[in-house]
Amino acid sequence: QVQLVESGGGLVQAGGSLRLSCAASGSIFSIGVMGWYRQAPGKQRELVATATSGDSTNYAGFAKGRFTISRDNAKNTVYLQMNSLKPEDTGVYYCYAVIQGSNWPRYTNEYWGQGTRVTVSS
Repeated sequence: QVQLVESGGGLVQAGGSLRLSCAASGSIFSIGVMGWYRQAPGKQRELVATATSGDSTNYAGFAKGRFTISRDNAKNTVYLQMNSLKPEDTGVYYCYAVIQGSNWPRYTNEYWGQGTRVTVSS
């Protein structure tokens, strides 16, 4: 089937940077929106940024100016470059994608990665 595998999380000091990657694999015909969500301890999951296959992007307010989402459509991969990180950016970051399967009848479904933890120390 289809899998999303994230990498790049870790521990960083405030003001530092991290780059998250998420690769989609499996029986893929096409990928629509790809993006990132995050969930801080004790809080609901929230949107960070999304990018369409046509490179149209959307950011949450807290991400604008600090985070950059990009895609490599040839590799079915989405990236999130995070700069000027703050302790409040701590949480689990989840990759998200809308994918049309290549197996008939080529249903379109939403997929989530397993999450990668980001910890920003003050």
